[in-house]
Order: sequence, then structure tokens, then C-alpha cells
Amino acid sequence: MSGLVLRPARESDADTMAATEIAVLRPCRRLGERTLARRFQRQRLLRAQCPNPSCITLAKTVYLTRMAGFSAVVTTGIYCRPGCTARPSAENVRAFPFAAAAEAAGYRACHRCRPYRWPQSYSWTAPELVCRAISLILDGALDQGTETDLGGRLGVSARHLRRLFKTHVGVTPDGLARSARAHFARRLLDDTELTITEIAYAAGFGSLRQFNRACREVFRESPRELRARRRKADRLIADGGLLLRLPFTGPLDWETMAAYFAARAIPGVEQVSGGTYRRTIVAGGDPGVLELSAGGDDHLILRAHLPHWEELVHIVHRARRIASLDFELDEPASHLARDPTIGPLLDARPGLRPPGTWDPFETGVRAIIGQQVTLAHANTIAGRLVQRFGTRVAGLEPLGLTHTFPSASTLASADLDGLGLTPARARAIGLFARAVSADAVRLDRSIGLDRLIASITALDGLGPWTAHYLALRLGEPDACPTTDLGLRRSLPRHAPSAAAAIDDLAESWRPWRALAATHLWIADQDAVTQPRVARGAA
Repeated sequence: MSGLVLRPARESDADTMAATEIAVLRPCRRLGERTLARRFQRQRLLRAQCPNPSCITLAKTVYLTRMAGFSAVVTTGIYCRPGCTARPSAENVRAFPFAAAAEAAGYRACHRCRPYRWPQSYSWTAPELVCRAISLILDGALDQGTETDLGGRLGVSARHLRRLFKTHVGVTPDGLARSARAHFARRLLDDTELTITEIAYAAGFGSLRQFNRACREVFRESPRELRARRRKADRLIADGGLLLRLPFTGPLDWETMAAYFAARAIPGVEQVSGGTYRRTIVAGGDPGVLELSAGGDDHLILRAHLPHWEELVHIVHRARRIASLDFELDEPASHLARDPTIGPLLDARPGLRPPGTWDPFETGVRAIIGQQVTLAHANTIAGRLVQRFGTRVAGLEPLGLTHTFPSASTLASADLDGLGLTPARARAIGLFARAVSADAVRLDRSIGLDRLIASITALDGLGPWTAHYLALRLGEPDACPTTDLGLRRSLPRHAPSAAAAIDDLAESWRPWRALAATHLWIADQDAVTQPRVARGAA
């Protein structure tokens, strides 16, 4: 099977799709796999236009298989990720959207393709509530909380949440959380020299007994047996910090993203040099440092300098968001490629992704500071704010780092006079910090884009540009600051008509406006070299 990713079907496709069990047949020799998939999707199985009478069945099978993330073999009890070289009989294969769903059905991970080494990412084409629930689970919402707590955060009952997960994910929320912890622990067993006890707590397990039980249920072996099975090439040797691979699918233009971060790096908190992005973080109340750099064609390298490993699983998940590694490019690129404005930019930079963030509150404050001033000036003010209100971390000067960014509670009552901020900007930062502290503005992606924008713009001094920019950095795929100076400046060079209104153009980019905006930003940076007003590039 080729690299296939689940795309949960629309309601109109329900009559053509069995929820999770799909037979996988071999592709027709007359028509390629991609052609069959496209024809089935377009013609709804009415005709396959091929003399082979089995093409209708094949087209349906290929279409559904391309939507599935993992295939399991009934006769062996093993599941594989797309691209595995195993070739089982078609009638014995079942498809599952998540590895956790295959495990819940009783299947074990393949030792050949090792699907646990890839994150259990999700697609925003699934129901929005399900996507947001998965995001919260991978952030650790069920480590201390319950499904009832998670449902309450999302505004639904635990029973309804479980029903949605059974339908669209194939496993309960608790089952997905346990699988994610077990997979992360397995990667630590392969890649690091951490002890089994350290790995158990780093992966979010409450005890060694829980860890052992999860490994036996998911992988059918104990942690000690799993470590003995690891491959020599898996081990990452570091002369400082803990090295981990952050895998991703599709292309990634890390060089451009690192340059974007470098131009906006907050002095003392962030630093970029030699293609490596470094920043201070707070983990469990203690300071630490993360370094992101290019690895191979399918992964970045994370070097973590941490005082303890208890929250490592969630630190790694948040680190992935910095580079938007879970942003799947296939569907948005296919949609935007037809646009005369964005299509050529996609061809020029196929691996460009919307920039992410480690700390949404930090990014929000930086966006407010950057309103109507140059990038250099905004960086200077942000550095002053960190020097005054951040927590100093000794010994990091060789890395170009000195402080952690102040928390929302700290800035909520801070006196911002003397930093170079206008009174309106200083007041806006205080309002934003107090709103985040009071949970009036949620930055955990538990609410939809419209609610997030409304909650931010309700604050005096914060308009649609700030709200959409922050939402874009949070990972909202349809966020687009249409009042952005950089976007408007870039359009006359790339729009088919210089008089084209960006609001009208942006409607055709939905629901992937964030990627379109990112391409226009980068195109503007490539074309303009002198210092710029940073309202469009906070």
C-alpha cells in the first residue's frame, strides 16, 4: 500500500463507506491507483470507465484505502502503517484511521514497518469537535483529568464524546491517550539510554506497573523485552541534552521557517543560528531549553535540556507545533494549487507550512507589541519586557538565552511603563494577560476559530489582525489576517488583477487560508529587503 492518510468521509459518503473495516484489493493494471481513486470520488461509483468489470469495486476500495491510516491483517493479528512491504491477501485486510483503533480491535504493531515510530496525527477534515478533543488529549488532558472533564471543556457530555470517538476514531478517548503514551515510551526505549523507570514517567504513566501493563497490552512484550529488540541505528548519541526525532510526512521547508523565527526572535528567550532554533521553556515549574534543527528528509531533531523527564511526552508534542509538523499539506496544496495567486507560490515552495508556536500567550504579547512598528523595534521592546518581568536562567548565555518569558499572571498586574510601549499597547497587553489568566481567552484550541476571534477582539485595543495572526500561529488552518500589510503589499505582484480585493480572494482559499497567507508573507519578505512595518509580520 502507498502512503495513505485517513480523511473521514462526509455524511454524503456514508452509504459508500464501512466505518472501519475495508477490504483492500490490488489496483487495476489498466488504470492507475490514483486515477481509480479520483474516478470513484468524482463519479460516486456510477461508472469506472474501464473494460475491466471489477474496476468499480477496485475504485471504491482504492478510494477508501487512501483515506485509511493503518491496515491490519486478520490472519496474523498485525497492523501496519502505509508503505509497509508486507503483501497480505486482500480479503484478510482491514483498515483503521488510527493505530490506537487497530490496537483496540486486538491487533499488534508490525515489527517491520514499526508504526509506533510515527505520531498519531489527525486531519482537520474530521468533525471539528473530534479534532479539538484529539488535540487536547495529545496535550495531556486525560493525564490527570477524566473523559467527563474533557467533554465539559468542549461543551458536550462524556457519553456523546465517546460516541463521536467510536464513530470517527475507532477508539475511546482514554484508549487513544493510553496508546499515545505507549507509543512515545516505545520510541524512548529505542532512541535513548533513559532507564525504564525514567521512561515510564516521561511518557506520562503514573507508575511502573501501569507502564508494564500498557506495553504488554499494546506491544505484547515487557519494556525490557522491547528495549532488547531495538535496532542499533535507532540510538541517538548526544554530548549534551536528550536527542529525539520528530517525524513528519510530506515536505518541510525548515530553512524558511527558521528564518521566519529568526526575524522575530525575542531576545533572551529565543535564538536562531546555523539553522537551529533555540528557546527557553518552563516544564513543571522549572526552566529548560529546547533546540530544533534539521534531521533527515522525514524528521527534525529535538535536543531537550530539561531538569526532569516527567512531562517529556507533552513537551515533545508541543515542540512539534513550533514547526507545524502535524499540518498535512496534501489536501490544502491540492485545493490552493488551482488558485492563480497562490498556485505559483506553492510550486516555488512546496514544503512551506504556517509557522507555529511553543507558547501562544507569548506569541499574543509579541503580536500586540508588533502592531505598527518595525520588526527590529518590536524585538527590542519584547526584550525589555523579558528583562524586567521574565525569570532569569543562569548558565545559558553561550546559547544566547537568558530568561523564560513571563506568565500571563505576571503580566496581568505588571507596570509596563518605561518599556517603549504606547499607553494603548501597554493597556492591551494587560487586558490580554488578565483574559488569558481568567480563561476568558482560551489558547488551548478547545474552542472554534470564530469563538477565539470573538474573545480576543472583545478586548480593547485588539482587532481582527491580532486575533487572526495569533489563531494562525496556534494552528487554526482557516485563520487569515486579511488586514495584514504584508499580504496586501504582496498581492499586486501575485494577484491576476492588481485591483483584486484580498477579502474576496481569501474566500476562495477557505478552509486553508492560513497556508495561503503564509505563502504571501514569505513572498513579500523575498521581495522586500529594507526594514518593514511589522503589523503584517509580528
